[in-house]
Amino acid sequence: MSRPRILLADDHAILLDAFKKLLEPVYQVVGAVTDGQGLIEQALKLKPDVCLIDVAMPRLNGLDACERIKMMLPQARVIFLTMNEDADTAAEAIRRGASGYVMKKSASAELVAAIQTVLQGGTYVTPFFSHGMTSLFVSQAKAKESGPALTLRQREVLQLIAEGRSMKEAADILKVTARTIAFHKYSIMEHLGIKTSAELVQYAVQHGFVSSKSPGAPAGNRSNRPNA
Repeated sequence: MSRPRILLADDHAILLDAFKKLLEPVYQVVGAVTDGQGLIEQALKLKPDVCLIDVAMPRLNGLDACERIKMMLPQARVIFLTMNEDADTAAEAIRRGASGYVMKKSASAELVAAIQTVLQGGTYVTPFFSHGMTSLFVSQAKAKESGPALTLRQREVLQLIAEGRSMKEAADILKVTARTIAFHKYSIMEHLGIKTSAELVQYAVQHGFVSSKSPGAPAGNRSNRPNA
């Protein structure tokens, strides 16, 4: 019997190596990437059974990457392995299609249990949030109707702009023209009632699209929500 195929995504290379060594005795680790766009590309190429990903990643955050993966590969399971302890972020991850949410500080046995659960068609949410109420947590997350104000493509463009990417760089990453990026940027600004690029970046930081430490973020700004 073939071993389940795992694709890893985390922007810390040391952690990727540690996760790979932990999982390889039981699972087939088919790839490891350090950003969200790379995750999308490798998921399409490798078609893993499980994608084990972080919330905060450059070029495309984990939440949007999860949504994109589930659109293109509905059969793939996504588990978040993160330092992000915000319950709203965990709920949003489940709403976007994730099957699991595990803390990096958890014991390795919990990660293995999460992978086994999702491979069997279940959902695993760390007890750090659920306290024995996983089914209630998941049902409330999936029933949440207040979806994001922006489309998935607009959120992708917003993150890249907030990271300090030029129009051309963003266009190259998303494989579109610079004119298309400009169109999305000004559509976002009009939709949000934002007048300047600085305000747009500030919005991205405040809503967790990027960290306040990102190159494009205003100095001294801080995100309202942990993004790790």
